[in-house]
Amino acid sequence: MLKGKCAIVTGASRGIGKAIALKLASLGANIVINYRSNEKEALEVESQIKDMGVETLCVKGDISKAEEALKLIASAKEKFGSIDIMVNNAGITKDTLILRMKEEDFDSVIDVNLKGVFNCLKAITPIMVKQKYGKIINLSSVVGISGNAGQVNYSASKAGVIGMTKSLAKEVGSRGINVNAVAPGYIETDMTEALSEKYKEEMKNNIPLKRLGTANDVAEVVAFLASESSNYVTGQVIQVDGGMLM
Repeated sequence: MLKGKCAIVTGASRGIGKAIALKLASLGANIVINYRSNEKEALEVESQIKDMGVETLCVKGDISKAEEALKLIASAKEKFGSIDIMVNNAGITKDTLILRMKEEDFDSVIDVNLKGVFNCLKAITPIMVKQKYGKIINLSSVVGISGNAGQVNYSASKAGVIGMTKSLAKEVGSRGINVNAVAPGYIETDMTEALSEKYKEEMKNNIPLKRLGTANDVAEVVAFLASESSNYVTGQVIQVDGGMLM
């Protein structure tokens, strides 16, 4: 399905990013694993991907810094020649009510979640325009649509990703490049593991499918957007939330 394609996944050492990297590899794509600090986990993902019989490359880099985003893209281009799929997944949270939120808490979340996506898009777009082909998938969140108490910074960053996705889709659609966003709801990851069981049950009761999502649920939708099956889909935000936000 993706045999011979090259896919970059930022924040691929764990959670949703790891699931996406493994899913795309299982479909035959060569994977560039980006991580910021979790080298041990990144190398474990690399080993799992190699076992699937595809090529992989690990690149350490903080994509909130333009020069490191450029290095990531350049390293992928040097090894694989072309870059067919770009998955902007890397993100952080620093949740608290605005009355307690420090300026650095706001800035750091915006820097990684929004500026980091911009840096990667800025670096990848010239390559895909020259190729006249590319699949860009940006990870947003349902809170970028609905907002959420205690997440002014995170919600702002994810809403910004949606605006950036739609704008870039209009800019590069004529060049054979699809740009879409995926907005997960409550997904079982390291971030949600800390939530109390009572809170999780309350969340499940508010979700029509009556369960929290999994990283694989998100990876399946990303795989669709990375494939030829989505060739006439661009500028869209696909919610993977079990019907929580309608």
